[in-house]
Amino acid sequence: MWGKVGDFMFMGEYHHTIDDKGRLTIPSKIRYELGENFIVTRGLDGCLFVYPKETWESLIVKYQDLPNVKDARNFMRFFLSGANNQEFDRQGRINISSPLIKYAEIIKDCVIIGVGDHLEIWSDERWNGFVAANEDSFSEMADKLFSGDLNI
Repeated sequence: MWGKVGDFMFMGEYHHTIDDKGRLTIPSKIRYELGENFIVTRGLDGCLFVYPKETWESLIVKYQDLPNVKDARNFMRFFLSGANNQEFDRQGRINISSPLIKYAEIIKDCVIIGVGDHLEIWSDERWNGFVAANEDSFSEMADKLFSGDLNI
């Protein structure tokens, strides 16, 4: 997916804190790739998704092609109702809305991870739980997804 919209790939894991006003510093290493305007919305698995504007627009085009069935409508309601246009302030921070903070259960400490064409923002507690629950099956996941053709 990366390369089609931009020539970048988000990767890495960054630990930060969110203040009482919902402001979160985005690492300077990835601000440039994210661009001046971007979207933050509810993600899957209890995290937030952060998309560069171009990637978001491509994604919305795909979603508009979904059939008009209940699951597609419900997914679009969930996904789009949480979406917010964002810009960085002078300190490289974004302001995450209260509903998104509540959804992701972010209290103070959070983890920003790069996942190819987008970023994910996790509460520290949820991220650690996710890693603990999945680290033993990482090899099995790779085997299933890549039929043993992945040379890591």
